[in-house]
Amino acid sequence: MNIEQARFNMVENQIRPWEVLDQQVLDLLYVVKREDFVPAAYRMLAFSDLEIPIGRGEHMWQPKMEARVLQELAIKPGDQVLEIGTGSGYFAALLAHRAKHVYSVEIDPELKASAEANLQRAGVANVTVELGDGANGWTRRAPCDVIVLTGSTPLLPQAFLQQMSAGARLFAVVGSPPVMAARLVTCTGEGVYNSIDLFETCIAPLAHAPAGERFSF
Repeated sequence: MNIEQARFNMVENQIRPWEVLDQQVLDLLYVVKREDFVPAAYRMLAFSDLEIPIGRGEHMWQPKMEARVLQELAIKPGDQVLEIGTGSGYFAALLAHRAKHVYSVEIDPELKASAEANLQRAGVANVTVELGDGANGWTRRAPCDVIVLTGSTPLLPQAFLQQMSAGARLFAVVGSPPVMAARLVTCTGEGVYNSIDLFETCIAPLAHAPAGERFSF
């Protein structure tokens, strides 16, 4: 496989047609090597328009969704980002190239270790991966300028809104199968939020800790 040609095809044939026109976002897809975050067994599918399994029952987003969400969040260099669900670490790496720092919460210890190794190999130093169940908020890093939930949620927990600073943006996929809404929420002032639905999609829910299980820090 010609990796660079495959990357080019991904950008031009999948991502641009999905209304991703921010050149900085498109350029970043050439800088952060997606194939380095994909399990070896699926490396040939790194640029395909599908969700790639990463183990533990989890999947990477489709490339077009990663790029579209990154564009919609309009991350600035001074932003502190909270990501719920680290997965392979690829989206955290994209976020990190635009933000001051990314705090990413992963509930699965094996995925946490794998993501940290991927990020280290990629030379991404401004991501901190923390172990825990962040499906209902993560107060230890509040307030945040950007919050991203990489799994769906039936309803958006109010706790996340309370952890947004003025001007902060939040992305979440909200609803139940077969159709969910990709939602962008902006905090326009203290306790004031503007919400828009960007597109319809359907992704797996955020993982939760089993009943009775607790994480200690």
